Amino acid sequence: MTPHPDYARLHTLLPCLREYQALAAQHGIHDIFQDNGGKLLQMLLVTGLTIIAGREGNDARDAAGIEYELKSLNRLLSKSFTTNHHINPGIIAKYRQVRWLFAVYRGIELELIYQLEAAQLEDYFVKWEQRWQATGRDINNPKIPLKFVQAQGTRVYPAAP
Repeated sequence: MTPHPDYARLHTLLPCLREYQALAAQHGIHDIFQDNGGKLLQMLLVTGLTIIAGREGNDARDAAGIEYELKSLNRLLSKSFTTNHHINPGIIAKYRQVRWLFAVYRGIELELIYQLEAAQLEDYFVKWEQRWQATGRDINNPKIPLKFVQAQGTRVYPAAP
């Protein structure tokens, strides 16, 4: 097989990607290309949060120990934030206990971050609970619209004027 002409360009970029991955590893992110790892690192560094290890709990915590659920979207691809592939009463209970940060990207460029308290999302939680109770099955990735987040959230990045 013959490499694509852009292979040489990729090869020159690899040292920077390795350095990015090394920085991410220092913050508990083991693959910048998986599960939005690169964007997660940027969110952590911008907000000063620390990642919470493991995949079952909340995403991050601040210096005071307050835990956060972190969501991101690429506005070029989506107008809503995804949540979880297995929304059920246990996940909803967890969601009610944390603050939420919603990062808005344009491609790989971070544009905005909004914070919402769990109480501001209660209407979504109630709707998801009712849907789960009606079917008895986990809900696959219900969405939270960007417009809702922008209307209800407090912008934390860049700092509001």
